[in-house]
Amino acid sequence: MFWWAKFIFFSALALFFLVFGIEEMIRAYLLRNPVEFLASFFSASFIILVSGTLLVAFIWRMARRAKGKDGAQDSGGD
Repeated sequence: MFWWAKFIFFSALALFFLVFGIEEMIRAYLLRNPVEFLASFFSASFIILVSGTLLVAFIWRMARRAKGKDGAQDSGGD
């Protein structure tokens, strides 16, 4: 049953970085220098892309495992 805690922790971490990326995107639009804007915009986009993908993957994996379609047995040693 430890795997639930692990996936919930990783999902919360991915959600934190998703929110951080969105806030960084908002801050990028407040910059005046075009070079700083581009650097901040693309880094925020990358953070949003990676964290969003990981969040979807963790939720997908939890749902598949809860339905029993993952093929992994809950051995407790996870």
